[in-house]
Amino acid sequence: MSIEPPPTDLDWVQLRKDMGGDGPQTESTSDKFARKFYENPFVPLGCLLTTGALSYGLWNFRQGRRKMSQQMMRLRIVAQGFTITALIVGVIATTGKPASNAIKN
Repeated sequence: MSIEPPPTDLDWVQLRKDMGGDGPQTESTSDKFARKFYENPFVPLGCLLTTGALSYGLWNFRQGRRKMSQQMMRLRIVAQGFTITALIVGVIATTGKPASNAIKN
Protein backbone atom coordinates (compact mmCIF):
# COMPACT_ATOMS: atom_id res chain seq x y z
CA MET A 1 0.00 0.00 0.00
CA SER A 2 1.46 3.34 -1.06
CA ILE A 3 0.77 6.50 0.83
CA GLU A 4 0.34 9.60 -1.33
CA PRO A 5 1.47 12.96 0.01
CA PRO A 6 -1.32 15.43 0.77
CA PRO A 7 -2.20 17.72 -2.15
CA THR A 8 -0.60 21.13 -2.22
CA ASP A 9 -2.27 24.41 -3.10
CA LEU A 10 -0.83 24.39 -6.62
CA ASP A 11 -1.77 20.85 -7.64
CA TRP A 12 -4.56 22.30 -9.77
CA VAL A 13 -1.92 23.86 -12.06
CA GLN A 14 -0.47 20.45 -12.85
CA LEU A 15 -3.95 18.99 -13.21
CA ARG A 16 -4.86 21.68 -15.75
CA LYS A 17 -1.69 20.94 -17.74
CA ASP A 18 -2.45 17.21 -17.63
CA MET A 19 -5.98 17.84 -18.92
CA GLY A 20 -4.66 19.87 -21.85
CA GLY A 21 -5.76 23.30 -20.70
CA ASP A 22 -3.57 26.22 -21.66
CA GLY A 23 -4.61 28.43 -18.75
CA PRO A 24 -7.63 30.54 -18.01
CA GLN A 25 -9.17 32.41 -20.89
CA THR A 26 -10.06 35.94 -20.02
CA GLU A 27 -12.35 38.39 -21.71
CA SER A 28 -12.20 42.15 -21.26
CA THR A 29 -15.17 43.94 -19.75
CA SER A 30 -15.96 45.76 -22.97
CA ASP A 31 -15.75 42.51 -24.99
CA LYS A 32 -18.08 40.79 -22.54
CA PHE A 33 -20.55 43.70 -22.64
CA ALA A 34 -20.52 43.69 -26.45
CA ARG A 35 -21.09 39.92 -26.55
CA LYS A 36 -23.93 40.06 -24.02
CA PHE A 37 -25.49 43.08 -25.77
CA TYR A 38 -25.40 41.21 -29.09
CA GLU A 39 -26.96 38.10 -27.51
CA ASN A 40 -29.87 40.01 -25.94
CA PRO A 41 -30.02 43.75 -26.70
CA PHE A 42 -33.36 44.20 -24.90
CA VAL A 43 -31.88 43.86 -21.40
CA PRO A 44 -29.58 46.92 -21.60
CA LEU A 45 -32.37 48.81 -23.37
CA GLY A 46 -34.76 47.99 -20.51
CA CYS A 47 -32.15 49.07 -17.97
CA LEU A 48 -31.74 52.41 -19.75
CA LEU A 49 -35.50 52.91 -19.90
CA THR A 50 -35.84 52.10 -16.21
CA THR A 51 -33.03 54.46 -15.25
CA GLY A 52 -34.40 57.24 -17.45
CA ALA A 53 -37.95 56.94 -16.09
CA LEU A 54 -36.69 56.84 -12.51
CA SER A 55 -34.42 59.86 -12.97
CA TYR A 56 -37.03 61.94 -14.77
CA GLY A 57 -39.67 60.94 -12.23
CA LEU A 58 -37.50 61.97 -9.30
CA TRP A 59 -36.63 65.25 -11.01
CA ASN A 60 -40.34 65.97 -11.54
CA PHE A 61 -41.07 65.11 -7.92
CA ARG A 62 -38.43 67.56 -6.80
CA GLN A 63 -39.90 70.24 -9.08
CA GLY A 64 -43.35 69.69 -7.54
CA ARG A 65 -44.94 68.09 -10.62
CA ARG A 66 -46.58 65.23 -8.76
CA LYS A 67 -48.76 64.00 -11.62
CA MET A 68 -45.83 63.65 -14.05
CA SER A 69 -43.73 62.10 -11.30
CA GLN A 70 -46.43 59.50 -10.66
CA GLN A 71 -46.65 58.71 -14.38
CA MET A 72 -42.87 58.27 -14.57
CA MET A 73 -42.93 55.90 -11.59
CA ARG A 74 -45.58 53.84 -13.37
CA LEU A 75 -43.46 53.86 -16.53
CA ARG A 76 -40.50 52.71 -14.41
CA ILE A 77 -42.51 49.68 -13.26
CA VAL A 78 -43.39 48.85 -16.88
CA ALA A 79 -39.73 49.23 -17.91
CA GLN A 80 -38.63 46.96 -15.06
CA GLY A 81 -41.17 44.36 -16.16
CA PHE A 82 -39.86 44.63 -19.71
CA THR A 83 -36.29 44.10 -18.46
CA ILE A 84 -37.19 41.04 -16.36
CA THR A 85 -39.18 39.58 -19.26
CA ALA A 86 -36.23 40.14 -21.60
CA LEU A 87 -33.93 38.39 -19.11
CA ILE A 88 -36.24 35.38 -18.80
CA VAL A 89 -36.78 35.10 -22.56
CA GLY A 90 -33.02 35.38 -23.11
CA VAL A 91 -32.28 32.62 -20.61
CA ILE A 92 -34.95 30.36 -22.11
CA ALA A 93 -33.68 31.05 -25.63
CA THR A 94 -30.10 30.13 -24.74
CA THR A 95 -31.02 27.01 -22.74
CA GLY A 96 -29.91 23.96 -24.61
CA LYS A 97 -27.61 25.81 -26.99
CA PRO A 98 -23.96 24.78 -26.83
CA ALA A 99 -21.72 27.36 -25.24
CA SER A 100 -20.05 29.45 -27.91
CA ASN A 101 -16.34 30.03 -27.77
CA ALA A 102 -16.24 33.63 -26.58
CA ILE A 103 -12.49 33.98 -27.15
CA LYS A 104 -11.01 33.03 -30.46
CA ASN A 105 -7.51 31.58 -30.28
